[in-house]
Amino acid sequence: MKMSPRAKLLALFGLFAAPIVASLVTYQLYTPTETSNYGELLPVRPAPGQVFGNASGPAFRFADLSGKWVLVASDSGACAQACVGKLTTMRQVRLALGRNASRVERVFVVDDTQPPREGVGSEFPGMEIVLTPRDTTLPAAPANDRAHIYLLDPRGNVMMRFPAAADPKRMLRDLNRLLRASQMG
Repeated sequence: MKMSPRAKLLALFGLFAAPIVASLVTYQLYTPTETSNYGELLPVRPAPGQVFGNASGPAFRFADLSGKWVLVASDSGACAQACVGKLTTMRQVRLALGRNASRVERVFVVDDTQPPREGVGSEFPGMEIVLTPRDTTLPAAPANDRAHIYLLDPRGNVMMRFPAAADPKRMLRDLNRLLRASQMG
């Protein structure tokens, strides 16, 4: 069977156009039901811009850590067992990042009037211990929420949270993926 030149041209056009049309239709109609990330993505909002007390020295601002990814946990100064678990997870995940560990900082926000527990600074070296003012509540995460570990991007925006009792391996996988994709921090 012989095809006319016009039919050949239309068949050739259809051969190359079909994958493009199929991908556009799939993109418009298909919505994935699951994501591959462990942490919960949040609507991006800036971290609190206030000045906080710092247990280890001068005043602290989240803006001082711009250019770094920041893991933030908020809890009582007494730091019970659940609190120590969060801080340990943050430390271990950061150490497991290997050469990328220098791109991630850790902050412990003491969200009540109790002073930080004795030895927290030495138990978790390199972590900022931030004291909130006594009358101040922080409307934006990552404060006043003891149930999560928050992640701030290098621009100082709260962008993801993990459960307080996070699975370190899954948390590490998320952080590795973010650090590999990001040229910042």
